[in-house]
Amino acid sequence: MPWIDALRSTARTGLHVDHTLTNPKRALRGALAVGLVLFPTLALGGPRMATSAAMGAFIAGTATFQRSFRPRPSLAVAAGIGLGVSTFTGYLAVSVPGLFPVVLALWALLAGLAWAVGPTGGVVAATTVSVMLVVVQLPVSVGTALGHALLCALGGAVQAALIALWPIDSWRAQRDALADAYASLADYARGLREDPTTPVDPEPLMLARHASEVTPWQDRHRPPELRGLRGLAETMRPALTALADPRGGAPDEGPEREWVRELLAAAAETLDALARAIRSGEQLHLPRSAPVLALGGHPGEASAEVLPVEVLPVEVLPVGVLPADGSPCEVPAVSPPLHGPARVAARRLTALLGRAVDILDHAAHHTITAVGSVSTSGTPPRRRVGGALLRPSLFGMVPLVLRAVRRQLRPGSPVLRHAVRLATVVTIAHLIADLAGLHRGYWAPLTAAMVIRPDFGQTFSRGVARLAGTTLGVALTTVVVELLHPGPWWSAGLAVLCIGGAYLTNRTGYAVMTACVSSYVVLLLGLQGGHPLTTAVDRVGLTLLGGAVALLTFALFPTWASTRLGDLLADWIAASGVYCAAVLTVFGEPAAHGAQEVRSALLDSRDARAELRLAVERAEVEPVGQALPTVPAKQLEKARAAVGLLGRAGLLLEAQLPDRDAEPVPGAAPFAAALVDATAVAAGAVREGRAVDFSRLRAAQQAWDRQLRQAAAQAPPESAFADRLDLLRAASRLLLQALADLERALHRGKTAPRLGSPRPATDTAAQPVR
Repeated sequence: MPWIDALRSTARTGLHVDHTLTNPKRALRGALAVGLVLFPTLALGGPRMATSAAMGAFIAGTATFQRSFRPRPSLAVAAGIGLGVSTFTGYLAVSVPGLFPVVLALWALLAGLAWAVGPTGGVVAATTVSVMLVVVQLPVSVGTALGHALLCALGGAVQAALIALWPIDSWRAQRDALADAYASLADYARGLREDPTTPVDPEPLMLARHASEVTPWQDRHRPPELRGLRGLAETMRPALTALADPRGGAPDEGPEREWVRELLAAAAETLDALARAIRSGEQLHLPRSAPVLALGGHPGEASAEVLPVEVLPVEVLPVGVLPADGSPCEVPAVSPPLHGPARVAARRLTALLGRAVDILDHAAHHTITAVGSVSTSGTPPRRRVGGALLRPSLFGMVPLVLRAVRRQLRPGSPVLRHAVRLATVVTIAHLIADLAGLHRGYWAPLTAAMVIRPDFGQTFSRGVARLAGTTLGVALTTVVVELLHPGPWWSAGLAVLCIGGAYLTNRTGYAVMTACVSSYVVLLLGLQGGHPLTTAVDRVGLTLLGGAVALLTFALFPTWASTRLGDLLADWIAASGVYCAAVLTVFGEPAAHGAQEVRSALLDSRDARAELRLAVERAEVEPVGQALPTVPAKQLEKARAAVGLLGRAGLLLEAQLPDRDAEPVPGAAPFAAALVDATAVAAGAVREGRAVDFSRLRAAQQAWDRQLRQAAAQAPPESAFADRLDLLRAASRLLLQALADLERALHRGKTAPRLGSPRPATDTAAQPVR
């Protein structure tokens, strides 16, 4: 879009107010921690000491409201340590003439590099820059600098201690992420009833996986119902796909398709019930449609003999369930009409749902369980799905952070580019304010540090929100101070009230939160004295200066996501090819390969897809005049659909991976290797702006298809091996269709519409930072 439209769109985003509030108890807890630090230090050490301690408590509390699945106390401790170090470093540097700008630039550079470990680390690191700018305005000797630094760290320690003593929804984020994953699977199952080829959104599953990574302490204390369910959800996804897709399951029309629709409807309602139980932590209540899963069949079959669930024999009843009211349910005592891969997928889905219900409702007399796993005592065996995904401890993260930062120290790194930009804007704003002799000049670099972000949309929206929020907060606070003339203790109390409002409006909008934070800082620094009206005018003017420096620097030294779309699409193509090849390799060499290789390749493919999706979202709000994509917009959308279809071919096969002792499928491994080579070459062609050609892979697929036909002719009919051969033939045709669609989408004719020319090979700075 043009610059004017882009600026208008980002301004609306920055000023948008959401009516969602943070949990009031969490906001109260954070404000209480600030008060526990502020008032005692004000009484014992005076305003200067109180300011350092309160800033540490405030920033550490803000860190605990970031979207992270780490234990909240560890976030507060990490933030407190960083604040203490930055404060001490700033105090030492400000005492040496000319040294502070250099130290400030280096510290801002390190803070920008913290984005290498994720947004939470980057945001918290940026706040340490702001604290360094604020607290060094309070003149102290070098001997007391350490005391101020320790007080900043003490603020973080108090936040951590209060979180440990007053836990509030300790596992809420993990519960919500896992529940969202199950709810997304329920929506996917409902969508498959209407369109058997509807795509699946992996984002909720990716978030659930991130949430399932726990520290050793979390692994020992997490609720038992959160163990194992995420792995089951991951396995249900391909099972749902294989059951619904007519290319590898039941036909498009007929009794089998109707049966599949009933199964999908029952599975969707059961998944919804699981999601509700996970989110609330209450007892699981299964829907009345759950008995349909007992046979993988159709409850309305006219010829079926209806029997209570208690009297159905185990060999006929793959699952047994009770409805929500506990009354006996009726299940048709008929054999499912599904055959081949569809029947295998239905049984697998039933077993997975059973294991999920068993985890949540293990105390019930009747639970869904897999075929043949019901014990003679009637109690199904408990099985833990895999081990925990362990997250390094706080100090164990140090070498990982160093390695992540080291990987970004290369030309064209988006993180390094952001770090240089952050250091530049902070230093320039500081020098302008200092050379101009502006009173309270720290407010300009503070604004620049808080506004600048790795992408255009966030930077410009935050700039507008920062200006509006700061102006409103400073104006209101000045009016209050002028009218009430509060003393130090009343100012401290009002500051705690303002920080409680900032915590409460953390999810409401950046402008609203900035207004509360500005009021807090004004009241806190007001403990040092000064004329309120003059101070307010200075701060609004310096906010304009800092925001202008940040926005102008970004415009001159930008990071355009649209310049990376071609590269990110190429990464996704290559990763999807590796994923499909990993699945095929398991069929070709089941004894040597297994689900672990498939899982690793799937995660890489998801990451590549997420990077591209994020870049597309960012590119939508960028000025077109500065975007030079290697792939035009229309081609990109068609190519994304084609690569999604390629991943679906792998998904169909993943649902029915053979055991290690299964008979190898001839030709599967060589074709997998050819697929990896072909997609790698295609990815290189996309990066270089050349045409994509899969003619060699088509020839390899035709040769492999002849091998599969010959093997099918020799295989026993209705055998598992014959079903696998049929499934592989269908999946290979789907795979080839996806690659043909990709060829057409990326066809580069002379009349193809283009949004710009290919970028220089050295400009790789627009890769999204996650």
